[in-house]
Amino acid sequence: MPADPLGRSSPRVATGIEGLDDILAGGLPENTLYLVEGEPGTGKTTLALQFLLEGARRGERGLYVTLSETADELRGVALSHGWSLDNVAIYELAPTPEPLSADEQYTILHPSEVELGETTKAVFDEVERTNPTRVVFDSLSEMRLLAREPLRYRRQILALKQFFIGRHCTVLLLDDRTTEGGDLHLQSITHGVVRLEQLATELSAERRRLRVIKLRGVRFRGGYHDFRILTGGMRVYPRVLPMANRQAFAREKVKSGILELDALLGGGLLPGTSALLMGPAGAGKSIVASQYASAAAERGDPVAIYLFDERAETSLIRADGLGMTFRSHVEGGRITLEEVDPAQLSPGEFSERVRHAVVRGGARMVVFDSLNGYLAAMPEERFLILQLHELLAYLNQLGVLSIMIVAEHGLIGSISAPIDISYLADTVLVFRYFEISGEVRQAISVVKNRPGRHERTIRELQLGPGIRVGPPLTQIQGVLSGAVIVTGTERPPTKDGST
Repeated sequence: MPADPLGRSSPRVATGIEGLDDILAGGLPENTLYLVEGEPGTGKTTLALQFLLEGARRGERGLYVTLSETADELRGVALSHGWSLDNVAIYELAPTPEPLSADEQYTILHPSEVELGETTKAVFDEVERTNPTRVVFDSLSEMRLLAREPLRYRRQILALKQFFIGRHCTVLLLDDRTTEGGDLHLQSITHGVVRLEQLATELSAERRRLRVIKLRGVRFRGGYHDFRILTGGMRVYPRVLPMANRQAFAREKVKSGILELDALLGGGLLPGTSALLMGPAGAGKSIVASQYASAAAERGDPVAIYLFDERAETSLIRADGLGMTFRSHVEGGRITLEEVDPAQLSPGEFSERVRHAVVRGGARMVVFDSLNGYLAAMPEERFLILQLHELLAYLNQLGVLSIMIVAEHGLIGSISAPIDISYLADTVLVFRYFEISGEVRQAISVVKNRPGRHERTIRELQLGPGIRVGPPLTQIQGVLSGAVIVTGTERPPTKDGST
């Protein structure tokens, strides 16, 4: 069979885990051995059971050879996920009481040598009896203890490999990584290696991730991929690949429905770009984003909004207070409001939710409110930059308009952003407070717009009822810095826009 661009050069065996098969470019090449390694509790047994159950669903025979767990324990794991192992053969190789007696321990050969030979022969006999297509061997740590010596252990694994390949079996070898630094000899023997990891964080929930270390002859998706173990099995969230999802889309500018705001942006925002709304708390960032969402919904374009910092009802009440049509679009399903708890959601799972909203939900605009909460979901800042860059590039390739909100530290005067991502955004809108005649007002300006020309003026932003953008503040200086100076002889505009 000729190789295709993704490396599908041989028939594939689906693992039963959609995200993992996506990472593997379709599944595991058949009739070979694979190593699944990870410390206890990382999910090796769950992955192995899904692998065998997928085979049973396709009419293939499966065999689970266990040296470390009992058959009842395996059935208990399956039952917790709502599975039945009736169509999966389980061969339990637990030590019997006889070899543990004193009379049986004193022989010419070391007891481990006898047990290793008997164990290997028992496995071969069971495979010949059941004639399975898929086999799971759990676990190699027991074989390693029986072999005692690295050379003997390697020869035993090679013997297993030759036997299973001769029987046309696809085999998963499970290893709990009891060997310090990992078993490189074992990795070199197997056709592919998948490593599962579990990370503990101080405040958020535990994180799980996997990485395909090698897969011969396959152009798999490298790097770390988040996954979770839920009721019903393992869910894997592959990293997005922007360049693999390029699509053609219209370049018509996205309007906000406010003429003055669109004028600031040179006519509006472009699809397939990202806009960053920066400013102190309460300056109007979320309201402006809601206005863009409402305008898109009125045109019939679905919108997905992810709230990291506030409840959905709070967002609706705020929009109601300004007389916006935001709530009607949410109730009509044209705008989706989703509350995100960064302490319980991994970055990979969040990216998968966004991808699902775009690919299956048809969202043409995605709002992140705010990136401060998204930052809290990441262990370190550099991971946020990489994850966000991949996600934005993916959305841009699909023609989706991304609107990001960042709440800056401080209200008036010295204001700073918790993280600098302005270079990732195509357009940057800055919101500020300023004081005139003892009254606090709000201002908006565009400081960056890659897609084209834009106004370089600073305009007043007035909220309630509705959203109004006033004329340029030509008689005022220092709005962006917070040190306002009134210049000229004309008085600054009042709330109703007069002077």
